[in-house]
Amino acid sequence: MTAWEGSYCGPAPAPANLLAAWNFDPFALAVLVAMALWAGRSPKGLSRPGIAGILVLAFVFVSPLCALSSALFSARVAHHVLLVVVAAPLLALAVPSRAPAAVGLPFLLATAALWLWHAPAAYDAALGHKAVYWVMQASLFGSAWLFWRAVFSQPQGAGVVWVFPAYLAMGMLGALLTLAPGAVYATHATAPLLWGLTPLSDQQLGGLVMWMPAGLPYAVWGAVLARRAWRSMEATA
Repeated sequence: MTAWEGSYCGPAPAPANLLAAWNFDPFALAVLVAMALWAGRSPKGLSRPGIAGILVLAFVFVSPLCALSSALFSARVAHHVLLVVVAAPLLALAVPSRAPAAVGLPFLLATAALWLWHAPAAYDAALGHKAVYWVMQASLFGSAWLFWRAVFSQPQGAGVVWVFPAYLAMGMLGALLTLAPGAVYATHATAPLLWGLTPLSDQQLGGLVMWMPAGLPYAVWGAVLARRAWRSMEATA
């Protein structure tokens, strides 16, 4: 077994050990520092969205959520939702596009990345090999950042029309996982039992998170863009 094989966040922890399972991997910390420098490259430094985005990334990769996501698919879903619907749009606001950008291609890329990495073979490969894990994280975050950056770049809040299709792409995936007749992820075949869940109920919980609670941050960003559109209409009235 090479150093690259195995779960990046370590073995699935028992409930009693979770709060001690912080991740201080130098590579992850270096990535966070690099992201902070990138987001704060303006003369004024890090904006409030930039600070919030970096804090969300720190929570995702450093806190015990990282270890919990080795045990539970539902925790991994929470990890991915925070990555693509909270951290990515915050950092898209921190590093905005200087001109309106087309949304169609970023939307397709973000949707493809989301569905690809939740296909059982790809998902299990990512959680079993650290290099593949980081490819998964980079592609999920990067494609989501491109999408939200393009959405926020649309004049007069017009990007609001893309928020619902983006949520629909995640919600449909969540519905499929919730309604699936059996558990599909070999990675989570036994660890959920330590947490009082069967593999199928853990998968259903993760699907429900994608299907319903994940709609909340989409609604927030939709409201932000709708407010922009409303103010633009008032200004031109």
